[in-house]
Amino acid sequence: MSDCSAPGSPVLPVQVSPPAQCLPWPLSLSFGGPPHHLPPSGLGVIVISLPRHTPARLLGCPGSRRVGGALGGSDCPPPPLGSDPLPLGRFVFQFKADCQFTNGTERVRYLGWYIYNQQQFVHFDSDVGVWVGDTEVGRRWAEGWNKDKAEMDYRRSEVDTFCRHNYGVYGSFTVARRVQPKVKVSPTQSGSQPHPHLLVCSVTGFYPGGIEIKWLKNGQEQTVGVVSTELLQNGDWTFQILVMLEMRPRRGDIYTCQVEHVSLRDPITVALTPALRTQIYRPGLGAHVHGPHNAV
Repeated sequence: MSDCSAPGSPVLPVQVSPPAQCLPWPLSLSFGGPPHHLPPSGLGVIVISLPRHTPARLLGCPGSRRVGGALGGSDCPPPPLGSDPLPLGRFVFQFKADCQFTNGTERVRYLGWYIYNQQQFVHFDSDVGVWVGDTEVGRRWAEGWNKDKAEMDYRRSEVDTFCRHNYGVYGSFTVARRVQPKVKVSPTQSGSQPHPHLLVCSVTGFYPGGIEIKWLKNGQEQTVGVVSTELLQNGDWTFQILVMLEMRPRRGDIYTCQVEHVSLRDPITVALTPALRTQIYRPGLGAHVHGPHNAV
C-alpha cells in the first residue's frame, strides 16, 4: 500500500481526506465463497480512502458548507484542496445475480452485474460466456477477468453451482408452491342496497399470481363492460383480484364467473342463476339478486 500522492500514482478526480491509499493489482476478495479475483496487474490500481471521522464529527469541523466551531486542530481532517470541499454522501457498490429458468432446470441462464452508484459498468451472461464492459472502466475489468482462467471457470460454473443448486433448495416452496383461489360472486353494494347492474367476481388467496378470469353470459364470454383491478399482493405469499361486469339483467339470463389457475385441475365456475339465487323481478328493474354465492 502506498500514498497516492507519490510520484507515478494515478491522478485522482477529487481530493479526499484522509489521503487515498493505492493498492496495486492483483487483489483477491472472498465473500464467504470461492475467491473473487479482481483484474490482474497492468490494468491499474484500486484507490481507497478510509476516513477516521464519522459524519457527525466532520460536520463540526471548519470549512465552507460545514458548521464550524465544534471541533478543531488535530481532531479535524485537513481541508480538501481548493475552495470546494468534497461533499459528504453515500457511495454504493453492488453485485446482482439473476437466474432464468425454462421448463424447470432444462435450460438455465445466469446473469451477473456490477453496479456503482446505480450505473451498471460490467456484466456477465452465461449465454455469451464472457464478461462484457458497459463503460470504459467496465471494459478494463472485463478484459482482465476474461484472461483469468480461474475466474472464468468459476463464473461459467454458476449455471450449475448457483442456479440449479438453489432451484433444488428453494424450488419446492417457491416455484412449486400452489394455493387454490377462493371465488365469490356478488352484486356491488350502494349503501345498504345492492346494485343489480354491476356484478363482482372476487378471487382471493391464490398463488402463484398468474390467473385467468372470465365472465360468461348464457355460456358466452363477455368482453364488453368488463373491468379488472390490478393484481394485489396480500403480504402472505397470496394474491387477490376483482373482475367486474356491467350488465343489463333480464329474466332467464345466466351469469357465470370462470376462474382458471395452475393450482386447479378444472376451472372453478360460480354462476348467478335462478336455481342458486332468490330473484325478485320488478318491472323496469330486471332481476334483483340478493346475497353472494361462494365457491372454493
